[in-house]
Amino acid sequence: MNQRHASATEPSTEPTHTDRDTESSLEFDRAIARILRGHGENAAQEVHGDDPDGHTSFDGDQLDLADRRALRRAAGLSTELSDVTEVEYRQLRLERVVLAGVWSSADSNRAEAEVSLQELSALAATAGSDVLAGVLQRRTTPDVATYLGSGKAQALADLVAAEGADTVVCDGELSASQRRGLEDIVKVKVVDRTAVILDIFAQHAKSREGKAQVELAQLEYLLPRLRGWGESMSRQAGGRVAGGAGIGSRGPGETKIELDRRRIRGRMAKLRREIKGMGTTRVEKRSLRHARAVPAVSIAGYTNAGKSSLLNRLTGAGVLVENALFATLDPTVRRAQTPEGRPYTLADTVGFVRALPHQLVEAFRSTLEEVAESDVVLHVVDGSHPDPEGQLAAVRAVLSDLYTERDAPAVPELVAINKADAADPEVLDRLLRKEKNAVAVSARTGAGMDELLARIAEMLPVPDVELEVVVPYDRGELVHRVHTTGQVLDEEHTADGTRLLARVRPRLAAELERFRLTRTA
Repeated sequence: MNQRHASATEPSTEPTHTDRDTESSLEFDRAIARILRGHGENAAQEVHGDDPDGHTSFDGDQLDLADRRALRRAAGLSTELSDVTEVEYRQLRLERVVLAGVWSSADSNRAEAEVSLQELSALAATAGSDVLAGVLQRRTTPDVATYLGSGKAQALADLVAAEGADTVVCDGELSASQRRGLEDIVKVKVVDRTAVILDIFAQHAKSREGKAQVELAQLEYLLPRLRGWGESMSRQAGGRVAGGAGIGSRGPGETKIELDRRRIRGRMAKLRREIKGMGTTRVEKRSLRHARAVPAVSIAGYTNAGKSSLLNRLTGAGVLVENALFATLDPTVRRAQTPEGRPYTLADTVGFVRALPHQLVEAFRSTLEEVAESDVVLHVVDGSHPDPEGQLAAVRAVLSDLYTERDAPAVPELVAINKADAADPEVLDRLLRKEKNAVAVSARTGAGMDELLARIAEMLPVPDVELEVVVPYDRGELVHRVHTTGQVLDEEHTADGTRLLARVRPRLAAELERFRLTRTA
C-alpha cells in the first residue's frame, strides 16, 4: 500500500500523453510565430538593408513599382460606406487572413512544413492581405471532407472568430467539396494556395499576352469547381422542342451550370488561339537571333530569388524589382556581351514556386519556351532562403517536364547563388560543394559578377568553322561580324586587307568563303 501511495504522490519521470500533447501544441505555436515573422518588414530589412526592395542604381527609376504601390490597399481602413453618396471616397482595408496547413511526416519534416506555410504567408501578403494567425496540423492525409480534421477545423473556426478574420487560406489545392465543407464550419470564405497565386498573377500581369495567360489559368481552375443550387438551375423545355419535335421530346434542357461550363470552354478555346497568335512574334524574333548566330541565355529560378535584379545588374535593363513573390510575369529580353565583346541575349522569365499550379504551367508554356530554346540556363537561387535546395529541386522538376514534353535535351545550367551578402557562409559553402557549376553573387552589391560573366562566356556555344581569310578594307562590316559573332584567333592588317584567323558560324563562313586565303604547297 505504501508503494502504491508513493507512486501516486511522486512525480513521474516519464512524460504523460497530456504532456506530449501540450509540448506538441507549444511547438506548433512557436512554429506559427516563426512563420508570421517570416514575411515581415524586419526580415526584408535584414536581407536588403534600409531599402526593403534592395534597389541599386542599375534598377533605374522603377516607375512601374510606384504605379503598382499606388493601387495597393492600405491597412486600417474600412470597406463599409456610411452613405451611398460617398462611393468616390471609398476606403479599402486589407483582407484579414488566417492560414491553415497539413503536413505528414512521411512526405516532409516539420522544417519543410514551416517553410511551405511561411511561403504561403508571403503569398497572401503579396496578394494584399493581413496575415493574422495560422494553424498547422499533422495528419497522414488531408481530410477528404474538410481538409483539416474535425477537431482542428472547429479550432480554426474559433480562431477565425477571435481574430475577426474574413478569409482562410489553405496550404494546398482544395477540391470543391473540401472548400464547401470547411466554409460551412468556419463561416468565412476559404481559398487555397492555387487561388492565391492566380490572384497575384491577375494583379501583376501587364502585357496583353500576360493577361490572356492569367485569364486562361483562372478559367481552367474555375471550370471543375463550378457549383449550382438544385433544380432552379435548370432550364425547362430544352432538347429538340425548338425544332418542333413536340410531345415526348421535352426534357430538363441545359442547366445553367452546363451553360456556364460551355461558355467557359468556348472562352478558353478563344484564349488559346489568341495566345498562340501572340507567340508568333516572339518565335520570329527568336528565329532571327538564331539566324544571326546570337547565343541566348535564359534566367530561370524560384520566385523572389533576384532574377530581375540580376538582369538589371548585367544589362541595365531597369525592369521592375520588388521584394514580393511573382513581381515579374512578362518576359524581358535584353542584349549583353561577354568580357571579350561577344554579344548574347539575356531573357528574364516568370518565377517558379513549390507546387506550381499546373494551370499556370500550361498557360505560360509559350513563355517557358524561352528556356528550352536557349543555349544556357542561368538558374538563380536565393542563398539567404531557409531551403535553397528545395528551390533548386522545384525549378528543375518543372524544367525537366518541359524538356520531356518538347523531346529536347536539357539545356546546360549555370547556378547563380544570389544574395550572397545576406546568406549564411556555411550555407554558401554547402551549396558550392553540392553544385559543381555554381558561383556565389550579389545583385545588390555586385559581388561575384566578374566571375559570373566569365562563366557565362565559357558556356556559350563556340563557332565551329575555322578559316583564314583576307577581307578587303571596303568590307569592314564582315570584320565586325566576325568580331561580334565569332571567335578571332589572330588578326593582321596587310596591304590587301584584314587577315583573320577565326572561328565562325556556318552562315558567316559561307559569306567569307570568297575571301578565304589559299595556301600554296
